[in-house]
Amino acid sequence: MRAVQSSSAGDRTAIARLTLAVLVVVSLVALALSIATGASDASAINVIGALFSGAEETALSVRDRIIVFDIRMPRALLGFLIGAALAMSGAVMQGLFRNPLADPGLVGISSGSALGAVLMIVLGASLPAGLMLALGAFALPLAAFIGGLLTTLLLYRIATRGGQTSVATMLLAGIAIAALAGAVTGILIYIADDKQLRDITFWSLGSLSGMTWTKLFAAGPIILLALLVVPFLSRGLNAITLGEAAAFHMGVKVQRLKYIAVVAVAGAVGASVAVSGGIGFVGIVVPHLLRIVIGPDHRYLLPASALFGGVLMLGADMLARTIVAPAELPIGIITALAGAPFFLWVLLRDRTRNGW
Repeated sequence: MRAVQSSSAGDRTAIARLTLAVLVVVSLVALALSIATGASDASAINVIGALFSGAEETALSVRDRIIVFDIRMPRALLGFLIGAALAMSGAVMQGLFRNPLADPGLVGISSGSALGAVLMIVLGASLPAGLMLALGAFALPLAAFIGGLLTTLLLYRIATRGGQTSVATMLLAGIAIAALAGAVTGILIYIADDKQLRDITFWSLGSLSGMTWTKLFAAGPIILLALLVVPFLSRGLNAITLGEAAAFHMGVKVQRLKYIAVVAVAGAVGASVAVSGGIGFVGIVVPHLLRIVIGPDHRYLLPASALFGGVLMLGADMLARTIVAPAELPIGIITALAGAPFFLWVLLRDRTRNGW
């Protein structure tokens, strides 16, 4: 029996490693295609040549170079980071709460992050000018980060009692928190002016349009830090799937693991929402699909989720730019159209499996 289990584990590990290698290659291809996709007639070959050429004269015209390097490149890089952050955050939430339905969007974290950003949009002008000048481009991501962090801590506080976290309480509390955040956002919309209303509308649909190097340098470091920290939690997340008591006896510092995971998820989701608005279902779809292929081992699931999430986001963005060209469809609509049926499938599958 042990030999069979060991062989099975080895086979799945080999598949997981191969999947990671494939996802790295696919990620590079997706980045190149995203940079080469758009209204400009610059081909993928010319774009790749321009990226790796140090010469001033390339196959790209001056106009195309501006489009590629100043518009498409920050959009592609930040879009990949956002997709990676949302997918990895979903994997962490599902592992932490031991429930496949856990997701930053479903439990209210995205709503809290959006509320923090909307507060900054509407009330930021009332803050001291020196503070706003010091924060600069970091003001909006920081506000969204704080909103997501406070929402996550409140959610965790409500759902945890006696050291045990109730998944049912977490989901119900998340719905209530999301509704409360939506109500406060509604009040802010009521008092906002026309310019602020246009900015707030951005959050309700989700989009990667308007991405700049400034936004990348503002939100990117927060997202990247979370992406670098989370893989170190893989051992603890693997242990916690057996239960918090079992993880504690295996030497895992459960409380510290929870706090680090909560802060990392809040930071990643908060910074992502700050620049892209609400983009849902990525955190549910990606981990589920990967578990089918590589299994539940977080050592491989977390980095694979980040890579696949980035690829999925770039694919959705390219579709958003081309499906109604020359206009652009909000990317949140595309992820919802793809993710909502998948979420229903997960519910129906669990109902059949559990007999309820």
